[in-house]
Amino acid sequence: MPARYDFCKKRMNMKQLLPITRITATVLTVLWSTYAAAQSQTGVQSRAQLSDTSAIPLNEVVITENRLQLPFAKQNRNIQIIDRKQIEALPARSLNELLSHVAGVDLRQRGPFGAQADVSIDGGSFEQTLILVNGMKVLDAQTGHNSLNLPIPTDAIERIEIIRGPAARIYGINSLTGAINIVTRKPEQSEVIAHAYTGTGFKKDTANNDALFNGRGIQLGGTLTGSLGSHSLYGSHESGNGYRYNTAFRNDKAFYQGEIPVGTASAFSLMGGYVSNDFGANGFYAAPGDKESQEIVQTVLAAIGYRSQLSNRFSLSPRVSYRYAYDDYRYFRHDLGRARSQHHGHAINSEINGTLQTTAGDIGVGLEMRNEIIRSTNIGNHDRANYGVYAEFKTERIDRLLLNAGAYLNYNSDYGWQIFPGIDLGYQLSERWKLVAHTGTGQRIPSFTDLYLDQRPGNMGNPSLLSERAWHAEGGIKYLANRVMAQASYFYRNMNDFIDWVRTSPDDPWQPHNFQRNRTQGITFSGSYRVIPEQGETGLVAGLSYTWLSPHFEDSQAAGFLSKYVIESLRHQLVANLQLSTGDLSVTAAARFNERISYKSYFVGDIRIAYGFKPVDVYLDVQNIFDVTYIEAAAIPMPGRWLSLGLKHRI
Repeated sequence: MPARYDFCKKRMNMKQLLPITRITATVLTVLWSTYAAAQSQTGVQSRAQLSDTSAIPLNEVVITENRLQLPFAKQNRNIQIIDRKQIEALPARSLNELLSHVAGVDLRQRGPFGAQADVSIDGGSFEQTLILVNGMKVLDAQTGHNSLNLPIPTDAIERIEIIRGPAARIYGINSLTGAINIVTRKPEQSEVIAHAYTGTGFKKDTANNDALFNGRGIQLGGTLTGSLGSHSLYGSHESGNGYRYNTAFRNDKAFYQGEIPVGTASAFSLMGGYVSNDFGANGFYAAPGDKESQEIVQTVLAAIGYRSQLSNRFSLSPRVSYRYAYDDYRYFRHDLGRARSQHHGHAINSEINGTLQTTAGDIGVGLEMRNEIIRSTNIGNHDRANYGVYAEFKTERIDRLLLNAGAYLNYNSDYGWQIFPGIDLGYQLSERWKLVAHTGTGQRIPSFTDLYLDQRPGNMGNPSLLSERAWHAEGGIKYLANRVMAQASYFYRNMNDFIDWVRTSPDDPWQPHNFQRNRTQGITFSGSYRVIPEQGETGLVAGLSYTWLSPHFEDSQAAGFLSKYVIESLRHQLVANLQLSTGDLSVTAAARFNERISYKSYFVGDIRIAYGFKPVDVYLDVQNIFDVTYIEAAAIPMPGRWLSLGLKHRI
């Protein structure tokens, strides 16, 4: 019997739990003391300041950082946002597909319908991008392949923030080439939401009585607001027989989020979620021998936090979060006695963040403590600890200049002490034009798979690996007006001790090694134009983004090695969309062009047509409308033309 709901059969002894217990006790103590202090203070912040920001225009949306806060319009970083309106309009069924429409994001799906996908930013690897939920790290220490296995249905997402470039001074470890933060919805009113959809490519499954390949799903959500705060509960189920042999899938999610106000200036925040993702993995990792493979991936998230404005100038926000991950890979799904890998991973993260406003500017400080544990059949039993200290400073006291500077001091039990500084500058040329510059550093600690995997003859880890380190410099210009938003920039990234999985011949196992340097330069552009002003019932918005990358590696191939991931980096990426709305009818056309270093280029177009029969909305999606044959990862062909019909109902 599969251990589908067995979170961990192997017990951790008290010695292994001691670091976690100490860390948790520290932050829980601060949670309680902060709560007590807030109870004795006069409130200086209204309930409105703790409420949802979903109605705020995009240029005023506050980017989710854990200490110093800035609205999107004032940011000096290269940041992309998918807001709720875009999430509703884009022809996408999952978080993975939403990310494929973002400039600079390389979303490489092994299976559609949210089965498995690797995500990277601006030419980095899938291990070098940090994933967060509401500012909370959800990185998977086993492998970055599972980073997007999250318990958040698309109906629960308020927006997605993509921060390009190293972000260690903001988010800490493993944000080497950037970070993706999923911000979930906070309810404005009590309501019930139902969303059902089904789709097919009208191609037959010849191995199953010529049934049509198909998929279907349902999402249910409920929100409650009142004197006891705001609460949201979402659940979803998706299943289908896939789009080719052994790609059937079953995905179940549950997600809760709550905020309980304490007085007028403080609030507790709660979050919890569970996802079980079961899918056929034909060709995912070891084609063609893995034709009969299957994978079951489960994730549990939990967090409790408290935020309080203790005085007019000082706020404090402690938080404790936990992530459990289970990965069951079955090379032969009909013979579980051979070539089966099971992994149980635990991560507990405790953090305390504070902000102090002074006449010179705002000061942000933070402390985090993280323990990671894995119990695995072919990685072994390992654990490690990570401690970090943040210090940041923001000032607008200099005329037309906005400065953010800071550093992250890190200690890892395997890699010792390191420090990662960074600085952002923005100069306001005029009301609409702004020059921006950023330089920063980051680090990526090798995953447990990188270090200890023993899956010979296919893959073998390397316990001698060093952590990857990067320095990044970027400069650009931004333009912001009522109908136009645009930014263009150039960046250069120098990465030392780059980790690449290599081998010298097809008979050798793949093994990771540090290669001295990966140098990447790039040019990015993104812009949107509201063709028809925001008046009346008709609106037309056009968006266009382009990324050019020129990576240079010193050089696994020159040393006689075959590379597993390096040659798959993007060189050109173009993303475009057009959104038309008139009355209750809306049409969104989206297109993307990708050209990789080693693969053929491809162009994919999608469209969504939606109509509102209040309180029911109906939509039709046509994905890959031109029925293009293309590959995003390994040798796995993606689906051809796929049609989906959906209904949404609000009560």
